[in-house]
Formats: sequence, C-alpha cells, structure tokens
Amino acid sequence: MSMDVMFYAVPGLIMAVAVFVAARVIRRSLELRRAWNSGLTAEARCLRTYTKTSGGSGDSSVHTTLHHVYEFTARDGRTIRFEEEGGPGTTVEGDIVVVHYAEGEMVKATAQAPGHVRNTASTAGILVFLAVVVVFCAGFMVTYTEAFGDDSSVSQVDEPPSINDRPYNEVP
Repeated sequence: MSMDVMFYAVPGLIMAVAVFVAARVIRRSLELRRAWNSGLTAEARCLRTYTKTSGGSGDSSVHTTLHHVYEFTARDGRTIRFEEEGGPGTTVEGDIVVVHYAEGEMVKATAQAPGHVRNTASTAGILVFLAVVVVFCAGFMVTYTEAFGDDSSVSQVDEPPSINDRPYNEVP
C-alpha cells in the first residue's frame, strides 16, 4: 500500500510544480505586456550587475543567469528600484537604459525592449511543455491504477455450486 502512495504522490507533486511554474510564466508575461502597453518610459540607471550560477554538480552542466538592478523615477515622483534577470551582457553598472513601466501601487517595470511576438511565442512554448508534463503524469497515474489498482471494482458473478465444490463425504 505504501508503494502505491509513491506512484501517486510523486506524479502529483510534479504536476503541482508544473502548474505553479505555469502560473508564474503567465504572470510574468502579463507583467511585461502591461509595462510595454502602458506607453510609460523612463531613463533608468543600472546600479548593479551580478550572476547566479546553478548546477555543475555531478553530471549536470553549469547554468549562469545575468541579473541587473535598475533604478528610475516614475512619473508620480516615486523612486523605483527593480531587479531583472536575463538582460544584455553589455549593460554594466552606471549605464543609462530606457525602461517601460506600468503605474499602480506596485510598479512593474522592464528594461527589455518590447517584443510581443517573442514574449507570446516563448510563453506558449513553455506552457505547451508544462502541459505535456502534466498530461504525462496524469496518464502515468491512470495507467498505474488500471494495471495495479484495486480489483474490488470488478464485479464477481455468482455461479451455482457444482458437484465438485462439495466435500468428498457429501457427494451422492
């Protein structure tokens, strides 16, 4: 019984992570679209650049992500500081860049140049991949249930007893 839990818990956890990642991807895509469509731009100063490295243990490859920290003054006079990953490697500390931002209580900004088609295509590609992961996990769970699940749902046909079912001393 405890092994059965593993064959449901692990795919269920993978599905939950995939749905969480999908929600984050959609949220980021909408934030970018909102910033680009707002029409608001400002000059921002790059305050800091740094990299984050992951992987590299065992057989995995090293993956490095470049981060930039920008600061600008919004139209309402507030000073906004934000961090963005994956920007150009040619932007260094002290550079002035154009940022697109959307006003609100929480200002969302990006230093990425508008790229609606690229944003939509990358978002769709990631969502399709995550959907395949979820469908695979669901299919695995269904297949496991059909192959090794509880057979109590199979109806038993009651047959009348045969002569061979009687004890030897009761046979006529």
